[in-house]
Amino acid sequence: MICTACPRRCGAQRTENAASTGFCKMPYNPVLARAALHFWEEPPISGKNGSGAIFFSGCSLRCVFCQNFEISRGETGKPVSRARFIEIMQELEAKGAHNINLVNPTHFTPFLAEALREYKPKIPVVYNSGGYDSVESLRSLRGLVDIYLPDFKYFDAELAKSCSAAADYPEIARAAILEMRAQVEDVFDADGIMQSGLLVRHLVLPKHTEDSKNILRWIRENLGEKTYLSLMSQYTPCSRTYAQKELNRRLTTAEYQRVVDEFWALGFRNGFMQERTAADTCYIPKFDGTGI
Repeated sequence: MICTACPRRCGAQRTENAASTGFCKMPYNPVLARAALHFWEEPPISGKNGSGAIFFSGCSLRCVFCQNFEISRGETGKPVSRARFIEIMQELEAKGAHNINLVNPTHFTPFLAEALREYKPKIPVVYNSGGYDSVESLRSLRGLVDIYLPDFKYFDAELAKSCSAAADYPEIARAAILEMRAQVEDVFDADGIMQSGLLVRHLVLPKHTEDSKNILRWIRENLGEKTYLSLMSQYTPCSRTYAQKELNRRLTTAEYQRVVDEFWALGFRNGFMQERTAADTCYIPKFDGTGI
């Protein structure tokens, strides 16, 4: 397959199992690092039983501060066939997962569209991405994905270029999130577990609260005050040193509060906030092949 799955459209040849020369360096079939019940998503996603999280290796972004860098650089994980992937979803269903949570799936979208057409889980399917998704790929998932859980990382192109090697991230993310919104309506069951809908995440970065505020303003203007948002304070340097000096420290309480204050000032109604204790590497799962 000549790949145009992500917005980089690098045109790499991707075969079923051989690593490609493309940006993500992944084959066509997915490489998985973990598949297990996950309890650290937002309450409507994790609920009491946990979210059936499937973590994909490789990535279409190269965020310098990535907490999952062990797998996002494609350095660990196991290739699986379509049959095995379907089995993994079924195993998570049998364990009582509230949903099938596809974590960082962007570069495997063509495979996922085929797999989900062959087997659509009886529980909601969550597309949990970095927000760097092409509209064309998202349209291939219409009717197959129930919940979109994208990041909206940056509003400023220079910040996106510096942190994720993707100056076009802001425009790509805006178009992607609008497409996601057009596909799904917000529906919850009697226990408050999301059955379909859109929940936009934003990680507040040290020294970049104005960028965060610009993101909130865009969402308010284009998606409305009822949009479900998750404002994350969990940024942690992960014992690494970055060229961007401001990223070498954690977010301060005052910085995070400025963004929360903007959320309320804009009249948003549906939001999830994090405690400062969320900025800890203990919440990063073990990518040890569990469930693969």
